[in-house]
Amino acid sequence: MFGSLGRNELHVDDEVNSTYMHDLYLSVTSLLHTNYVCVDHDSVGLQHPDQQPKHAAFVETRLEEKFSEYKIHINGDANPSVAGSGKYFEGEKEEFKNEEWKERMETWKTRQEKRGLVTKSGDGGHDKDDDDDFLIAEARQPLWRKVPIPSRLINPYRIVIVVRFIILCFFFHFRILTPAYDAYPLWVISVICEIWFGLSWILDQFPKWCPINRETYLDRLSLRFEREGEPDRLAPVDFFVSTVDPLKEPPIITANTVLSILSVDYPTEKVSCYVSDDGASMLLFDTLSETSEFARRWVPFCKKYNVEPRAPEFYFSEKIDYLKDKVQPTFVKDRRAMKREYEEFKVRINALVAKAQKKPEEGWVYLGSEGALDIEGKELPKLVYVSREKRPGYLHHKKAGAMNALVRVSAVLTNAPFILNLDCDHYLNNSKAVREAMCFLMDPQIGKKLCYVQFPQRFDGIDRHDRYANRNVVFFDINMKGLDGIQGPVYVGTGCVFNRQALYGYDPPASEKRPKMTCDCWPNWCCCCCGRSRKPKAKKKGLKSLLGLGGLYSKKKKMMGKQYTRKSSGPAFDLEEIEEGLEGYDELEKSSLMSQKNFEKRFGMSPVFVASTLKEDGGLPESTNSTSLVKEAIHVISCGYEEKTEWGKEIGWIYGSITEDILTGFKMHCRGWRSVYCSPKRPAFKGSAPINLSDRLHQVLRWALGSVEIFLSRHCPLWYGYGGKLKWLERLAYINTIVYPFTSIALLAYCTLPAVCLLTGKFIVPTLNNLASIWFIALFLSIIATGILELRWSGVSIEDWWRNEQFWVIGGVSAHLFAVFQGLLKVLAGVDTNFTVTSKTADDNEFGELYLFKWTTLLIPPTTLIILNMVGVVAGVSEAINNGYGSWGPLFGKLFFAFWVIVHLYPFLKGLMGRQNRTPTIVVLWSILLASIFSLVWVRIDPFLPKQTGPILKQCGVEC
Repeated sequence: MFGSLGRNELHVDDEVNSTYMHDLYLSVTSLLHTNYVCVDHDSVGLQHPDQQPKHAAFVETRLEEKFSEYKIHINGDANPSVAGSGKYFEGEKEEFKNEEWKERMETWKTRQEKRGLVTKSGDGGHDKDDDDDFLIAEARQPLWRKVPIPSRLINPYRIVIVVRFIILCFFFHFRILTPAYDAYPLWVISVICEIWFGLSWILDQFPKWCPINRETYLDRLSLRFEREGEPDRLAPVDFFVSTVDPLKEPPIITANTVLSILSVDYPTEKVSCYVSDDGASMLLFDTLSETSEFARRWVPFCKKYNVEPRAPEFYFSEKIDYLKDKVQPTFVKDRRAMKREYEEFKVRINALVAKAQKKPEEGWVYLGSEGALDIEGKELPKLVYVSREKRPGYLHHKKAGAMNALVRVSAVLTNAPFILNLDCDHYLNNSKAVREAMCFLMDPQIGKKLCYVQFPQRFDGIDRHDRYANRNVVFFDINMKGLDGIQGPVYVGTGCVFNRQALYGYDPPASEKRPKMTCDCWPNWCCCCCGRSRKPKAKKKGLKSLLGLGGLYSKKKKMMGKQYTRKSSGPAFDLEEIEEGLEGYDELEKSSLMSQKNFEKRFGMSPVFVASTLKEDGGLPESTNSTSLVKEAIHVISCGYEEKTEWGKEIGWIYGSITEDILTGFKMHCRGWRSVYCSPKRPAFKGSAPINLSDRLHQVLRWALGSVEIFLSRHCPLWYGYGGKLKWLERLAYINTIVYPFTSIALLAYCTLPAVCLLTGKFIVPTLNNLASIWFIALFLSIIATGILELRWSGVSIEDWWRNEQFWVIGGVSAHLFAVFQGLLKVLAGVDTNFTVTSKTADDNEFGELYLFKWTTLLIPPTTLIILNMVGVVAGVSEAINNGYGSWGPLFGKLFFAFWVIVHLYPFLKGLMGRQNRTPTIVVLWSILLASIFSLVWVRIDPFLPKQTGPILKQCGVEC
C-alpha cells in the first residue's frame, strides 16, 4: 500500500518554438550535440552523445518526424486522437474503418521502407512488428500542442485595440483642454474617473494580446506510460477536498465529490483522496464512512459502463438519453439498481444530521481499511479523513492553513508528486481530467518547469439567463486564455493540479544552454577551437541552493508577539534513520542536506516529511509502516508545528490574504515557474455557485477584500519580486488582479454624476462642436468593435458578455466599494471582518434560491443609485416639458448617461423585486411614491437653479 513509486526518466528540453525554420535548426543541433531519448523496437534508454548513431538514415528519420510535427502546426491538422484510456492501440483502430486503418499503416510502412528502416515483408501482409513500430513512433509524438488563435480572428482585434488607444488619447486631450466652467467640480470629477477607467482598460488588455488554446493527446499518454507487459508509469496524484461547515456545505455534496474522485479514470493504486474537515464534525466523518461503503458498488458501475459524470447526484439528474452509446444488455437493469441504492444512500446521509457533534481535541487522521475492495474484488483508491488540531491562542489561517496541513499529511502517507485540490462542491465532471493534466506535467519538455495546471470553473444549477454572471465566462474564456500565452494563468483556488515541488518553495530547474559545435579532430585538452568547457556541471545545484544551506532564513519570528509552548508527542522517526530519500548524492552533499537546523527552520520538525521533500518523483521511504506513518501524520497537523518555520511564508499556501489562491500562484510565478491553462471539450470539473443576489455579492466581497489585502501587503505586485523571474506582462496582469476593487470609487462617482446633472441642469461636457462630436462617436464605436471582436475570437456569447458588464457595475458600486473600506480598516486600524462560508444549497427546487431575498448592507449603494437616477430622469423630463422645445437637445446627453446606469443596474432591480410573477406590490408602490415626491419637490422648489435676479430692494426706514 505504501510502496515506493517508480522513477520516470524524462529529459527536460527547451520548449518548442513557434517558427518552423528555427526549430528545425534546433532539431538538428539537439540531434548532433545533446542527449536525447532513444526509442527503438526493444529498449528505451538515455544515450550519451558519444554513443549516438551517426548514419544519415537516422538523421533523416528525426528530421522527417520533426517536419511532420510542424506540418501539424502550420496546417492546423492534428493526428486523430482517442479520448479514451485504453492501454493499447485497439482503441485507435476503432476510430477508423478497416480500409482507412490499412491505408494509414501502408503509408507509414512505405515511408519507413524508403528510409531503409523497415524491410518489406514477403507476403505483403499486416505484421505485428509493424504495429509495434507504429505505436512506438506514435508514442514519441508530443503529448500536447499549442493552438494559437487564427490570425483572421486575433489580428483585427489587435488593430482595433491600437485604434481605440489612439482615439482614447485624443479624447482625453479634448476633455482636459475643454473644461466645463459652469460645472467645474462635476467636470473635474468626471475627468478623473474617465482617466482611471482608461488606465484600467489598458491594464486589462495586456493579458489579452497573445491568447492561445492547448490541445492534448490522451492516446499518446497511454502509449508512452501504460505499455503492455510493463509497469504502469503514470505519476501518482493526491486529491485534496476541503470543507469546513457541514451545515452550509451539505454532506451529500461532499460525498458526491469524493465518489467522483474514487471512480476517476486513472490507475487505482496511483490515486489517494484526502478530505480536510476543518470543522472537525462527526457528521462528515460518518458521511465519509457511508460514502466509502457505497463506493464499493458505485466505482465498478462507473468503470464498467464508462458513465459521465461520475458524481451520482448529477449523473442521475441529467435530462439526456442515458441509453446513448450503451449497448450492454444489462445496463438498464444495473442502472435502475444503482439509482435505487443511491436513493437509499441519500436517506442514510440525511439521517446522520441528527447525530452528535463531538469534536476531537487533538488533530486526527483516519486512514480507512487497508486494501479496501469493491464488490468485484478490485482495490479502491485510498480515502483519508483529516481533521487538524485547533486550540485557542494559535493562528489557524482558515483554508490556507488547512491546505498546508493536507500537504504535510499527504507527504507522510503517500507523497504523490502531484496534488489536485478541489472545493467540496466541485466534482469531477470528466473522469479523464487527471490524464489531461498529466499530458503537461509529464511532458519531457516543459513538465519539470510547470508549477500547476489550472482548469476552468464550470457550474451547475444556474438559470439560463445567468442574471448575476455566476458562470464568469468572460474571465475563464478570455482573460485566462490570454494569461496562458504569457507566463501562465493565475491560480483560482480549485480545479488545479500542482507540482508538489513548487509548493515546497523550490525554484524550477534552470534551462541548460546547448553546447557549442565541437569536433573530433582535436584532443580533449584543446578547448580553444572546439568550444569545450572545462567546468564540470554542478550536481543537484538547484535543490541545494533552494534548501538555503549556509544561513538560509536566519530570521527568527515570533507568532503574534508571544512564545507558545506545547507538550506533544515527539516525531515517530529520527532523521538519521531515513536515508532512502537521498539517493544520488555524494557524502559531502548528503552531509549538507542532512543539516537538521536548516530543515527545521524551513519545513518543521518531522524527519519523515523532510525526507519526502527530497524525493522529486514522490514515494515513501522503504523502512516505514502504516501505524508509525499515521502517528507522524498526526504530529505534522498539530497546532505548534508551523511555529518558526516557513510555512505560509515561502512554503505551501501563502498566508496574509483571504484570497490565498492569488497570493500562492503569484509567489510561484515570481520564482520562475510557469503554469498552463487546460480547457478540455468536456468540462473537467463542475461546481455550485451562489445564485442568490446577496450570497453572490458576499462572494464577490470576499474576493475583492483579498485583493485589497494583497495590495496593502509586502506581496503587492507593484513592488514585490523585482529582480526575480516574473515576466513584465505577468506582473501587469497581477497588478490588474489586485487594483480592480479601487475602480469602485470612480464607478460610484460616475454613476452619481448623471443624476446630479439632471437635478442641477449642469453637464460635465460643454457645448460640443463637430470635432468633439467625432471623438465621442469614435470612442463609442471603438468600444463596440472591441467587444464584438473579443467575442469573435473567444467564442463567448454576447449574452454572457453583457451579463458580465452589468455585474461589473453592480459589484463595483456595492461589494468592491465595501471591500476597499474594510481592507483599509483591517490594515490601518486592525479591524478584522469575519466572513461566513458561502452556502451550497442542496434544495430540489430548481432555481428556488434565485428569488430568495436577503437584505444586507451591500444592497444600499445600488438601491440609492437606482432611485437617484430615476428621480433625476423624472426631474429632467419635467424641466424640459416646462421650458419648451429648445431644452430637449441639452437633455439628451444627460438622459443617455442616466439610462446607462439604470440599464446596467437592471438585474439588481430584478433581484430586489424577487420572482417575476410575485413582484412585491409594496416595492412598486414605494418606488412610484418616492419618484413622485422628489419630482413634485423639484418642480415646486427648484433648489438647484439660480434665483431670478432683479433690482436690490432696501428697507427705506419709514414706517408705513
